[in-house]
Amino acid sequence: MNAPSGKITHDLAAFRRVDTWVFDLDNTLYPPDSDLWPRIDARITAYMIGLFGMDGLSARALQKHYYRAYGTTLAGLIREHDIKPEEFLHFVHDIDRTSLKPNPELEQAIEALPGRKLVLTNGSHAHALATVKQLGIERLFEDFFAIEQADYLPKPALSTYQRFFERHAVDPAKSAMFEDMVHNLEAPHASGMLTVLVRQKHGALDHREDWEKTSGKPPHVDFVTDDLEGFLRTVMTPSP
Repeated sequence: MNAPSGKITHDLAAFRRVDTWVFDLDNTLYPPDSDLWPRIDARITAYMIGLFGMDGLSARALQKHYYRAYGTTLAGLIREHDIKPEEFLHFVHDIDRTSLKPNPELEQAIEALPGRKLVLTNGSHAHALATVKQLGIERLFEDFFAIEQADYLPKPALSTYQRFFERHAVDPAKSAMFEDMVHNLEAPHASGMLTVLVRQKHGALDHREDWEKTSGKPPHVDFVTDDLEGFLRTVMTPSP
């Protein structure tokens, strides 16, 4: 489904079984045209420059290599260089978030969902909390499963989702996952979750890498939307 204006390709009645709503953070709860992710991305490059004494281009190339190979740059740095993740996370998430405005429509849409609401992110717990506070939606979430709780093993690893299910007593068969990265929905779908790919609006700026974007709808994606608030409202609208 491309909600709220597109064709329904799956039956929204599937959401009636959902009692746990799980949201990715970056480029999902806020859109990819926000300057938050570019700010974090630039801080990661600066960290790499400081760590290795490289020029900017070489540092950025290594950063992106680790990102693609390991799921996050941090995971690559831990695996290849045994860095202290706490220092990295504090540095790269030390950003100005004031450009991100509160989103009352999203707040209302999430609040109307029945059941539990959780955030599952490859970012840090502090980053998740600061970002949802800036959006004005922090009170809606029961908890945050951040990269620290995953023992620094990022999505899309299946074991990270399994750890999340166990930590929060989540039944994947009664849960839905909202995520902007299509490959991060493979494990949730295989585990029994409903999966929703959140895309950028057509024609809007998108700061993500080309390989992070998708125009298709693979079998492990149940629904697609470019309007998270509208999709959630549609889910909660009773069928005639």
